[in-house]
Amino acid sequence: MAATLCVKFLLKPGCLPLTQTVRHGSKAVTRHRRPMHILKQKLLAVTKYIPPPRGPPPGAYPSQVKRVQEDSPLMLLMKRDLQKVFEDYKMIAVVQNNACNSEDMLMLKHRLYKHDITVKLFPNQVTRSFLRDSVYCNMAPLFIGPTLLFVSKEPKVKEMLKTLRASPQMTLLGASIDNTLLSAQGVVSYSKLPSVTVVQGELVSGLTMLTSNTASMLQRHPTHLSALLQQYVKQQSSGDSAEEAT
Repeated sequence: MAATLCVKFLLKPGCLPLTQTVRHGSKAVTRHRRPMHILKQKLLAVTKYIPPPRGPPPGAYPSQVKRVQEDSPLMLLMKRDLQKVFEDYKMIAVVQNNACNSEDMLMLKHRLYKHDITVKLFPNQVTRSFLRDSVYCNMAPLFIGPTLLFVSKEPKVKEMLKTLRASPQMTLLGASIDNTLLSAQGVVSYSKLPSVTVVQGELVSGLTMLTSNTASMLQRHPTHLSALLQQYVKQQSSGDSAEEAT
């Protein structure tokens, strides 16, 4: 495009103005940019530098480094006692204490002690620390809140459930009986099973009956065969005597 600039200069009063015309023209475009090849566009798009996302400022989040806290001597002693409990007792029941006063707790311990069931108390921190590295690690979720352990050297589930019915402040969460983890409903089902002595008696009686039946079956055929032979001999002897008489 062209533009005309008119500049007027007044040199002296009474003189004609000077008019100067200046023309500005645009440069002629003689070369156009060629379009980029599609392969080159793809290559540039693939190799384009993408800066990594900016992370949070230092100190915005807590440190991810876990601090290893060593157990105190008291905690190690309590873990050793807890390990001995799991090794010596066959029944270990986890019971939640719901605001039971000291008098009711004393009466509960007295009733359980009649059936050789002992009440043990360990802090949940000690119990979880012990269960984390043991074969009883699946019992760790049971230790929430104030909990107690009812332990006995022999599984006395019926006696324990009967005693717990008289103490509504105590709630059975689960138990480990003969190295088997059971829920509260599983403990109730276990209590309905017959005792080991009854099962052993039924097994012995069943085996004795099978043995006697087997012995009678083995003796039946020879006895029957001998009876048939005796009958045959009698018939033969009676037939020979009749022939001699004739």
